[in-house]
Amino acid sequence: MAETSIERSEFNVPRMDCPSEERTIRLALDGVGTVRGLTFDLPGRRVTVWHDRGAAREIAGRLEPLGLGASLLETQTGARAVEGLQADTSGDAAEARTLWIVLAINAVMFVAELTAGFIVQSTGLIADSLDMLADAMVYGLSLYVVGRAASHKLHAARFSGFLQLALALGALSEVVRRFFVGSDPEPEWMMAVSAIALCANVACLVLVSRHRQGGAHMKASYIFSANDVLANIGVITAGVLVAWTGSSYPDLVVGTLIGLLVLWGAVRILRIRG
Repeated sequence: MAETSIERSEFNVPRMDCPSEERTIRLALDGVGTVRGLTFDLPGRRVTVWHDRGAAREIAGRLEPLGLGASLLETQTGARAVEGLQADTSGDAAEARTLWIVLAINAVMFVAELTAGFIVQSTGLIADSLDMLADAMVYGLSLYVVGRAASHKLHAARFSGFLQLALALGALSEVVRRFFVGSDPEPEWMMAVSAIALCANVACLVLVSRHRQGGAHMKASYIFSANDVLANIGVITAGVLVAWTGSSYPDLVVGTLIGLLVLWGAVRILRIRG
């Protein structure tokens, strides 16, 4: 294709800060035949799109329904527009192995936290386990759809979105149920299990950090793992407050916040248009 047929558009996406948002944007633009390349700047909340001439409006129309506040900043034309077009690569085998390991850690911790959450009556642990599952689904979806058709990717994403929606609603309903019928979370077990989850997420953070200077997905995955570390600290803090106050409310508050986070991620995925 001729260089003059390519344009480069910069979008500001203020609510993009983790791989779930990046993956949502990729899926939303995957079926757009005019898109030639993408790069993501998570800290700067920017997305660069290389596309055929005149396609900026169509791309903006795909991003708007995602609820991330995307807005077009500028569109460049001419020879400078193609600079950096090959910058967004899919990564090598080492990166893929890292993603598989991170996926496995998140999947194991989902089962462990969910089981412990029901045993010790902690909505914080239950909700955090669902956050771990949502993470695993993000990594798994990214690996599963490599090289597949756009329609296949969209179907897989929607399945993931509906499953996350069901999980989030289940977690929030459990919070409501325990609010009315009462609960007696065991703070020592809350802190112990969440500390193990914290170690698991720190391990993920270390693994992903080795590829932090690679593709955009690995940079985003680093931020995602860092956010998970903060969620674990939140559950540990709730455990401390439960032990100090003798009230279950800190556990219910943390469970609600994490449940809403998973719910919002599901809504963003389901907003993707075919």
